[in-house]
Amino acid sequence: MSFSTLGLHPSLIETLAALGYTEPTAVQRAAIPAVLAGGDLLVSSQTGSGKTAAFMLPALQRLLAEHAPQAPRGGLGPRVLVLAPTRELALQVQKATHGYGSRQRLRTACLVGGVSYGLQLKQLSRPVDIVVATPGRLKDHLERGRIDFARIELLVLDEADRMLDMGFQEDIDAIVARVPAARQTLLFSATLDGVVGRLARRVTRDAKRIDIAPSAARSPKIEQRALYTDDVAHKNRLLDVILRDVDLKQALVFTATKRSAEELSGSLVRQGFAAGALHGDMRQRERNTTLQHLRDGRMRVLVATDVAARGIDIPGITHVINFDAPRQAEDYVHRIGRTGRAGRTGIALTLLSHREKHLVRDIERYTGAQLRVAVIPGHEPAARFAPSAPRRRYRN
Repeated sequence: MSFSTLGLHPSLIETLAALGYTEPTAVQRAAIPAVLAGGDLLVSSQTGSGKTAAFMLPALQRLLAEHAPQAPRGGLGPRVLVLAPTRELALQVQKATHGYGSRQRLRTACLVGGVSYGLQLKQLSRPVDIVVATPGRLKDHLERGRIDFARIELLVLDEADRMLDMGFQEDIDAIVARVPAARQTLLFSATLDGVVGRLARRVTRDAKRIDIAPSAARSPKIEQRALYTDDVAHKNRLLDVILRDVDLKQALVFTATKRSAEELSGSLVRQGFAAGALHGDMRQRERNTTLQHLRDGRMRVLVATDVAARGIDIPGITHVINFDAPRQAEDYVHRIGRTGRAGRTGIALTLLSHREKHLVRDIERYTGAQLRVAVIPGHEPAARFAPSAPRRRYRN
């Protein structure tokens, strides 16, 4: 199947061809025609599935009808509003939007925290087609009367599960309450159960549901291993050995807290690694600089909290290392999805204490795949392995 069969405008198809897009992904095949049909939509899809194009291409097609009769005239506010959980994902969505819409006269604004209000106010002082925003910063602009929602025709909640995990429930409700009722709503999430399902019922009407089964964790392009550790010192020794692997080009190391990300990155720098930290307390300019250093190859190791688990797409990352194991199996899937991207292979290693064996079972139940236990020769744990856990050597 090609993009030409999905009902997209010829100019969008030409742009996709110029960008090297040949065949739509599963979520794009299912969602694009459904969005173009005009109804509300609920989509369950894992990270890396191509969902940004699944909602943004139909949005851009809507904007091609610049003077559509159903579009309210006048006003400066957006016709399309996209909510995203993190600054990184919001900026990525905006960048992708300009790529897909490069043949259109497109006016966008990205409203995220950690950035001065001056540029954002300048963007909102002129008519804008698309706003991509994190809920907290958008609610701030809304409450101060700086943005008008009267023209919104399409509302997209991207990675709704993550927004709820981050505590944006009240912000989302406040924003949705101000969006025109006569709108089309799209909700994308890794899961549509529980609190996400309740949110979906509140913000959509007679929505069509699409479930895309494959997950990043099942991809054969990511080699997944668990390594047990006796204590913090043992964990640090394992990390040192892994990071000195000649096959490791760039690594993303996940920690549980902002403080531990700073402390570990500082320790790695003192050991001679080109390392840096990324977490939610950093200013946007600092975060952008850090990520640019990683993209440019000037940084080999990025130590981050789960703020980097979604929305970061850097092809050079060959290894994802869970220095602190994720508390939720779903977070594990998003973390390891930062490697093995764009047809490349990747390695995902999770360091665990023996008290965390239950996390392996949770991950295996969630992904439907076995997480094999590995050892590094000369650095085996003193404690015994779980009887059921097969041992494999980790090559370094």
